[in-house]
Amino acid sequence: MSVRVLVVDDQELVRAGFVALLGSDPDIEVAGEAADGSVAVELASRTEVDVVLMDIRMPVMDGIKATSALRDLAYPPEVVILTTFDTDDYVYEAFGAGASGFLVKDTPPVELLRAVHHTADGGTVISPGTARRLVRNLVAARPDERPTPESLKALTERELEVLTLMARGLSNAQIAERLVISELTAKTHVSRILTKLNLVSRMHAVVFAYETGLIKPGSG
Repeated sequence: MSVRVLVVDDQELVRAGFVALLGSDPDIEVAGEAADGSVAVELASRTEVDVVLMDIRMPVMDGIKATSALRDLAYPPEVVILTTFDTDDYVYEAFGAGASGFLVKDTPPVELLRAVHHTADGGTVISPGTARRLVRNLVAARPDERPTPESLKALTERELEVLTLMARGLSNAQIAERLVISELTAKTHVSRILTKLNLVSRMHAVVFAYETGLIKPGSG
């Protein structure tokens, strides 16, 4: 099945470029375009959308507010922030709003197409430079700013396995293959992990795994 993508950017030329790129992939279908977050939410509420490529700075409704509104829909699409503004504040706000990815606009075309498929499959994506900076910040955080590992006791052994694989960037399908379970079971484990740890998104779970020391930077 094709991945249906909504492109949201206030610059028409930029939208046209992304639409042309997405159209080059036979397994991706452009579900629509929007010049601001408000229109994006309206479109996603009445048509099937799997992934939204979302700019941040836009009129009427910015990408952060739009991401939060999209995640509140009955059938929320995955949101990948695609921006030229790679700042810590935007990264944390984006993932706090429920985004599944954060990419800079100079991401190579082939990597952007892979990111669309990966997020549609339940994975998370983040630009390498942003990821390195994020991990450095987590490592540098003072111990009293980190969640206590005690909170991990709420998870079952299998849920800990799933959280570890999530933190290493695996999608639902990849987790299912690694653990020899169905993809539906993998999705169920992910949902329970987010609920038990009171986390908003998969990326929050990834950050949580690093902060608690479940995953160490550079571990395979």
